[in-house]
Amino acid sequence: MSKIKIIIVSLSVLMAISTNANAATDLLQTDDFVGFSFWLVSLACLAATFFFFLERGSVAPGWTVSITVAGIVTGIAFVHSIYMRNIWVVSSDAPIIFRYLDWFITLPLLAIQFYLVPSAVKRVSPILFWKFLAASLVMVCGSYAGEAGYIDSFLGLVIWMVGWIFILYEIFTGEAGKLVSKSTNEDMVAAFGMMRIIVTVGWTIYPLGYVFGYLTGGLDPDTLNVIYNLGDLVNKIAFGLVIWVAARSQY
Repeated sequence: MSKIKIIIVSLSVLMAISTNANAATDLLQTDDFVGFSFWLVSLACLAATFFFFLERGSVAPGWTVSITVAGIVTGIAFVHSIYMRNIWVVSSDAPIIFRYLDWFITLPLLAIQFYLVPSAVKRVSPILFWKFLAASLVMVCGSYAGEAGYIDSFLGLVIWMVGWIFILYEIFTGEAGKLVSKSTNEDMVAAFGMMRIIVTVGWTIYPLGYVFGYLTGGLDPDTLNVIYNLGDLVNKIAFGLVIWVAARSQY
């Protein structure tokens, strides 16, 4: 099966999921802001998934894997947003704990982009890949264990922060940061810099949501769901677009 056929089949499956989800649920109410945010992010992620997979052939070969991963991330976010929207429409509730179904896969995929992007222009040690994968999994697993009640809730936050700080260290002053600072590829350096900003600023919604939504109860779940949905537009879609801009510049 050709690459084009694989892309068409994959996107057809996503469209079928969307169609079936829409048929199985009630219509959103015009004043349902939470439901609207789920619908917005699902449409945006579907469009981004189409875009990234269709653009795989228009970038330099070394960047294909990164663009593919970007499409996988938004594809997963699309399916999960449809799932969460259905739960919301039926029950008027969308427990935050369900979001870990998405985060267990997408956050590690986003983290390993800090290995894949430099690898697009030069040889990078595979150890860096495993560092980002391990740190992101520790981060998400610790947070889930704390929120699900398997460990102390504050300990779960600490584990999340340790994993996140380790990633920040690696991309700023650690092996990955030093590698990029020595690179003469301006497009890759610029993309890496924007990715660092997104992970530094955009990812703050996760520990803050944990603290104010779960530990202190300062934010209700409805507000958190809206914030997380809007965060997906930056942390997943914009993140991928930054990589695409650099990849196109290298073609």
